[in-house]
Parts: sequence; structure tokens; C-alpha cells
Amino acid sequence: MAALGLALGAAFPAVAEPPPRVVSMNLCTDQLALLIAAPGQVVSVSHFAADPAMSAFADLAKGLPANRGRAEELYLMRPDLVLADVWSSPATISMLTRLGVPVEQFTPGQSMAEIRQNILRMGQVLGREARAAEVLAAFDARLAALPPASADPPRAALYGPGGYTYGPATLAGQILGAAGFANVAEDAGLPWGGTLALEELVMTAPDLVVSGRAMGRSRAEAVLRHPALDGVRAAGAATDVDWACATPAVLDAAERLAALRLELESGR
Repeated sequence: MAALGLALGAAFPAVAEPPPRVVSMNLCTDQLALLIAAPGQVVSVSHFAADPAMSAFADLAKGLPANRGRAEELYLMRPDLVLADVWSSPATISMLTRLGVPVEQFTPGQSMAEIRQNILRMGQVLGREARAAEVLAAFDARLAALPPASADPPRAALYGPGGYTYGPATLAGQILGAAGFANVAEDAGLPWGGTLALEELVMTAPDLVVSGRAMGRSRAEAVLRHPALDGVRAAGAATDVDWACATPAVLDAAERLAALRLELESGR
């Protein structure tokens, strides 16, 4: 019986305890962790997390200590786990690892499939698989409820400072596609995006231009205020915090765009 017990223990190793003190140093891991973690499990988030101009889940971060992603401050918080992005400071990640602090790095998702993967992985690293399954089920239900694209969908352009456009292979392009729009960047041979001159954009005659809200008065943003865009830019179509990270919040943006698409199609 003792030998059998040892054999079974080797075949089914004990599940590790959920990390009780979790620190996130990245805006996107902040948001996923706050959605999935147990109450009190996340003890610090990045200094962007509670800013409603930066985070779609700023209300969940209220009252939590903020960090700036420096190894020294993170180590002194005595975390059992640090959440980071693959683009987070290599020096910080290296120092934390040398100090014996576990670090999990997440890739920035560029598709709905990657959002699903990150939800499940966050549930695993936090020991919150059941909660992650709930978040995923809600995400899948909302995604499935989006009105399907028509046979001849309206054409839209994602247009940013400096005339940069986002193609269908990007997260922004995925949001546009989920809403049922065709992306003019694809016609321009820019699956991942690239610069599209204003003249080229006007010549493509999109039904809708989606641009970010101007943050200042830089020369790069001047193109977004050009009157040539006035006739194809709609209120409520601007990119915002819902577009920033691969989280379920992207469906808020997709639902708003889908409603605009139905309005455009009804007016044809």
C-alpha cells in the first residue's frame, strides 16, 4: 500500500498552492489579474492601473498600492509571484529571478484566440482556474452574440498619428473584424499595419475612419484633425482604453463598432 501511494503521488503531483501575494508590473497583466484573482490576492499593480484614461478596469485597482516596475520596490513587497509582459524591463526580470522571486511573463495578445489563452493561463498561475473559466465563458458568449458580418460589409480604416493604419493581424484589426467591418489596410497590403498617406486614405473612400482621441497638439496628430476626415469619422468610434490590452474589454469596443456598422448598413 505504501508503494502504491508513492506511485500514485508521482503520477499525480500535488497541486501548488495559489500564490497569496501577487504583484503585477504591467498594465495588461494588471487588468487580467484583477479580473481573475481572489480578493486580496493582488497586492500591487502598475501605476497605470487606477488611471481611467489608461485602464479599462481602473475601478478594480482603486486603493491598491502602485508600483513603477523597479526590481527593488517589487522585491520589498515580498511577492510570491510577479506578473509581467514579455516586453517588461529585462533588467528587472533578471534581478527578480536571481533573487528567487517567481515571475510569469505574458505575451501581448493580437487575436481573440490569444485573449482566450491568456485568460486561461492567468487562471492557472493564480490558482483560479474556476474563475478564469467563468470569465472565458462570458467572453465567448459576448463574442458569439456580435452581429455577423454582411456579404458586403462597410469598409473602415484604423487611422492614427502620423497616418499609421492598423491591419487585420493586429489586436485593433481583430476588434474591427469582430464588429463586421472590412479593413482598408488589407486592401493596401498592410496586414500588420503601416503608414498610409492621407491622400491614399481619401482615395480608398472608407465608410468609416476610426482614430484615437488627440492627446495633444503634435505634428503627428495634425493629420487626425484634417477636414478631409470629417465626413467619414463617427462619434463613438474613437479608440480608447478598451483597445489597449488583450482583455475582455475589447468586446466593449467591438459592440460599439458593430452598432455603428448596422447604422451604416441601414442607411445604404
